[in-house]
Amino acid sequence: MSEETDHLLPQNGMTRRDILGLAGGFGTALLGGGVLASLSRTAQADSPGSSKAPVAPPDLSGKDGIPVVDASRLRLCKEDLGNYIYLAPEKLGGGSHAVDLGSGKTLAWISYWNYGDTCPISHHLAAYPSPDPYQGFEFVNSTQGGDNVMIYGLDTRIKERGLLDRFGQGNHLYRVHFDGQSMNLVEDIAESTGIGLGVHITVYPDATGFASADGQKDIGAFFDRPPLNRKTSVIQAFRADWIGKVREGTLEENWTKGGTLRLTRLVKPKETGKFDLEGTRGNKIDWEMVPMAENLVEKGELPGADPRSLTGLDAVVHHPGNRYSALVIRMLSSSIIIDRTTWEPVCVLHNPEGSPGILKITRVSSSPDVWECHFDDVKCVGHEAGFSPDGRHYTMMNNIQQNNMAVFDTSDPDPLNWKKVTYVKDPAWVGEFPSPFHLCFSVDGSKMFVSVLYPRPHDSACVVVDTRTWKIIKKFVNIGPDCQTMSVSYDGKYVFQIFSGFQRLSAGVFIFRQDTLEPLGFLPNFGGHHDCVVIPRTNEDLKNSRCTTL
Repeated sequence: MSEETDHLLPQNGMTRRDILGLAGGFGTALLGGGVLASLSRTAQADSPGSSKAPVAPPDLSGKDGIPVVDASRLRLCKEDLGNYIYLAPEKLGGGSHAVDLGSGKTLAWISYWNYGDTCPISHHLAAYPSPDPYQGFEFVNSTQGGDNVMIYGLDTRIKERGLLDRFGQGNHLYRVHFDGQSMNLVEDIAESTGIGLGVHITVYPDATGFASADGQKDIGAFFDRPPLNRKTSVIQAFRADWIGKVREGTLEENWTKGGTLRLTRLVKPKETGKFDLEGTRGNKIDWEMVPMAENLVEKGELPGADPRSLTGLDAVVHHPGNRYSALVIRMLSSSIIIDRTTWEPVCVLHNPEGSPGILKITRVSSSPDVWECHFDDVKCVGHEAGFSPDGRHYTMMNNIQQNNMAVFDTSDPDPLNWKKVTYVKDPAWVGEFPSPFHLCFSVDGSKMFVSVLYPRPHDSACVVVDTRTWKIIKKFVNIGPDCQTMSVSYDGKYVFQIFSGFQRLSAGVFIFRQDTLEPLGFLPNFGGHHDCVVIPRTNEDLKNSRCTTL
């Protein structure tokens, strides 16, 4: 269950919600067949949206006193960006590529079709530090479950030809090494360990391994980092489940009326030495929750084997102090804080405005270990989250029912003393859209950058937040369809805001200064990505890489 996929909106006015409703009503056999094929022929690009309510275009007036830059007026960036390597997955392109920002050339690329994956959806990635990335670096790349290719309205015969069977089920965790000349597949970690996950990847602050999660399965796992000639092992794995208080009511009441979040430590079977969670095994819902699509689950329009137990655990981020990690829970706008020295949950951060900031999580059984946390209600869903590079703050989006970003003071060494102190808000964030989507911080921590999602027909935006006041101080609007994750250069100069084109639309990278906030223009990027990583050189760089933020 990813979060950042585009939708399609056919010209006849049907939303992706209508399409999912059709699919849910008539069964998945229709996917890829006549119904969706007829829609896809007239489909236009759509940014994620779950209602038909019109959304106003970005306000260019600056009437609220915040400077606004219309990015659509900018052209090619001609700045010397320095010797950095920019790594991006290609989504439906089936691989990933690395761009040398110093020369403007593609340094290397890989396609997972070449290794027998019949439907690779290259999703998220994270890179380990390398003292000289031009001589070599290593990264881990997740791929979504193959059935997710069917949600884009493509007029495709991929399913009827069996390409989504065993070798196209996805949820691979590909370990890739660049040797200075080419990219080489080192390992399919899902095959080695039996845990197949398709969403976020984040490297530990000490670079000794990585974590990954998958919101279709509600599983988060922690892995080691072996030498290149050895196989990866699972350090710990957890599954989250939701038990709503209103079990016989509507799906919406299943979450909003409160209930219990249950966290279970998964145990590897001794008989096989591997978990049994490759491919689609363990999926609770058939397709990812696209951005702001949590209410598709609540309305029964996203099919699956067990949607009522869904929590939306699709990411893990790490405190830069290298002890605590946060399991991000989308359906509950919450985060379970795990102590990686004891592998025990400490508490749950609860983000909605009007809800308590810290919830208690208690062990209820052993063998296997199970913990539970009780929610009086769930006021809104959430999305992405992250820690500031100094570890003093943590923030996560509140979406749909609320539209803001909760900010926690995490400076105390004990998470039980962390406090929700404020919210990042914008008068334009009203209703479901526009909505905050992804975040990262400047290298000095003085600014937070937030991608802002607009639905069709508007292009998305990026805003700059002053972390002293948690107020928005600048807006870049009309960047491109579906602004996704961001990366920064570790010299404190540049921000790279990727926008996606995996729906066969415009794609590229918008660049501005992280120090002066001067807009610099665009660079092309290929393959329909929606993630990006600047290869770190040191563990210190990881504090601003795909480690602490999403």
